[in-house]
Amino acid sequence: MARPPSADERTRHGIGEWYGRSFVRLTPAERRTFAEAQALPRLDRPKQVCLPRSSGSSTVRCGKDGGVCSIRLYAMGESGDVRPATGEVGGLCTTCPHRFEEQGMIYRWIGETLLGTDCAVPLGQVGFLEQLAARDGSSAGGTRRVVGRIDNVLVRPDTATLEWCAVETQAVYFSGDTMATEFAALRGHAGPALPFPAGKRRPDYRSSGPKRLLPQLQIKVPSLSRWGRRVAVVVDDGFFRALGPMNQATDLSNADIVWFVVRYEATGGEMHLRPAFTHMTTLERAVEGLTAAKVVTRETFETRIREKLRKVTR
Repeated sequence: MARPPSADERTRHGIGEWYGRSFVRLTPAERRTFAEAQALPRLDRPKQVCLPRSSGSSTVRCGKDGGVCSIRLYAMGESGDVRPATGEVGGLCTTCPHRFEEQGMIYRWIGETLLGTDCAVPLGQVGFLEQLAARDGSSAGGTRRVVGRIDNVLVRPDTATLEWCAVETQAVYFSGDTMATEFAALRGHAGPALPFPAGKRRPDYRSSGPKRLLPQLQIKVPSLSRWGRRVAVVVDDGFFRALGPMNQATDLSNADIVWFVVRYEATGGEMHLRPAFTHMTTLERAVEGLTAAKVVTRETFETRIREKLRKVTR
């Protein structure tokens, strides 16, 4: 007889939203349909709508492989029933940056805060870094290739001078089992109960923050600040809670970066994006928060070297 799962084994991260729909609200048939589609060659899969970016007669297709917008923690009860975990740990963790674009809310919020208008126009993927020319001054094809872009530039359309700010969105990566594990299990799940996640995974804030977002800010913010432009960084509340402390700037004029932190709220059974709060920082304070670590003493570091050396020289 299989042993009952321990308390640690009774919580796992699984799909939070699939193609913009709450996984909890999907019927077993809908889950199987979505899962079966993932077994097809990518070009043969049915086109799905990206609900966060679609409104009225404007329909945007989902371009994310697998279609998972977010993940969340699920808990298995003593009787085997499965539910989203309670409290902050059970909130949605955004895994697709397009999820932040629901109904254009973030752009209205950023525009009102930094540009004084709720009608600012977002322009996607504007080239910011160009490849350096060769030592002889030449460049391939006579032009310099764009090698870095700003996620979005938000422009105020009703001013004689060009008024704009940069917008960077950061979703979270996860480590552990891929979603292919989940899709395979769901193809064989008959329901009707909510299935417990098949794979073991967790949000990887260390990869998403220090390894992905931090280099982007260190490259872009100094130049943008010299130009007199601020950077709006959009993350969800779970991501922001994973950061280290960041002293807030006393005034917007003293800030390089404004963090726009969003949260998810259940409305009519589905999850919707809502503004949570803003946090103004300099680049230096943002680096401290994203690093959320300190250098150990030399003594500690050398103790660790000796321990590893003993293991490989036994």
